[in-house]
Amino acid sequence: MGDFWLCFVPLFVAVDALGVLPAFLGLTQGVAPARVRQVLWQSLATALAVALAFLALGQAILALLGITVADFMVAGGLLLFVLAMGDLLVNDKLQRHVGPVDADSLGAVPLGVPLIVGPAVLTTIMLLANRYGFASTAMALVANIVIAGLIFAGAAPIRRVLGSVGERIVSKVAMLFLAAIAVMMVRRGVETWLAGGAG
Repeated sequence: MGDFWLCFVPLFVAVDALGVLPAFLGLTQGVAPARVRQVLWQSLATALAVALAFLALGQAILALLGITVADFMVAGGLLLFVLAMGDLLVNDKLQRHVGPVDADSLGAVPLGVPLIVGPAVLTTIMLLANRYGFASTAMALVANIVIAGLIFAGAAPIRRVLGSVGERIVSKVAMLFLAAIAVMMVRRGVETWLAGGAG
């Protein structure tokens, strides 16, 4: 159970559902409630399918390319740091990640990928799987996707409580923690190299 929470917290920060909430509201503005529910289910199914596929195949891809865990920890940590800093410095997550939107695939792209599951989440699940194993990472991933769904389902009340400023503050604090987690990953990768574990 301890490994589950060690996987859950970094993924909760990486998914950043509250940070995605304004984008969800903006993309579904003026859409009929029944259609919004369809978009929500499509986004969650897409996010979960992509993340689980990446989790299942990621280790094999690393082995095929001859990439060690330490290599991926350093590269992944650096990528997470850049993504976190980008979100810290850009006010609008929608502006950062999304181009033109197709109404028919709105739930899959851009909501499912890359807003719910983007590079930060994919990198995080690979690093967590290497450290804590597939089962704990998969359970934490599913839990976080469910939480994201609950947040989006209650989008309007949550926004009324937090306000736009509150949403922005929560999202920025989450990205600050993600940057700190990224630094920790780089440090552990370098420590593994120095200990002779990088091959």
